[in-house]
Amino acid sequence: MRKPDIRVGCCGFPVARATYFALFPVVEIQQTFYQPPTRETAERWREEAPPEFEFVIKAWQLITHEPTSPTYRRLRMPLGEAEKRQAGGFRWTGLVRQAWETICEVALVLQAQKVLFQCPASFAPTAENRERMRHFFRSIDRRGLTCIWEPRGNWQSPAIDELCYELDLVHCVDPFQSEPVTTGVRYYRLHGISGYRHEYSDEELKRLVGWCAPEAVNYVLFNNVNMFRDATRFQGMVQ
Repeated sequence: MRKPDIRVGCCGFPVARATYFALFPVVEIQQTFYQPPTRETAERWREEAPPEFEFVIKAWQLITHEPTSPTYRRLRMPLGEAEKRQAGGFRWTGLVRQAWETICEVALVLQAQKVLFQCPASFAPTAENRERMRHFFRSIDRRGLTCIWEPRGNWQSPAIDELCYELDLVHCVDPFQSEPVTTGVRYYRLHGISGYRHEYSDEELKRLVGWCAPEAVNYVLFNNVNMFRDATRFQGMVQ
């Protein structure tokens, strides 16, 4: 049986970047969700990383999250009232279009090929929200980027499958919670079985190895308090 292609990393840099780059092949950038970095900062990250190192970008919250989200406190410039009515929920507005352009510019500098769209649990599978997604993903210039979608809340597999098929999206899941509906690329985000402070046992990590498909490229990104330690242990297992 062919050995699975498993790429292990963390959601953010839990240690100094030089240490991280020496240990892992991929990172999911979190800063782009809160406030995208300057071009100069992105250029420095790319120069510091090995040539083969991969950056995955998390889409700016202006695209996915409503302005009532507490995450907006980390915006460098707070939104005005008119801007708040344009933000979030995949609304096809000038503000959201500019947010996408900003993400594409960062992706170009980092030579990133994938963008993760993480939705809040409040983004429910209503007819309006599904149509907003259709309009957004059919309208953007993807510039060759692979779009990865992490729905949360009460989305069910048939609705997820329908949108992923229609809009050419990769389904992101926590494999301890559900299975992906798409194939080809598997994108796992590990949030902690019992919560953010969960530390994965050896047995749990062995189960995770078994969920990585030989026919797919498997991204395994840890997003818990113990992400560095768990990712390091998992990396040792797959190597």
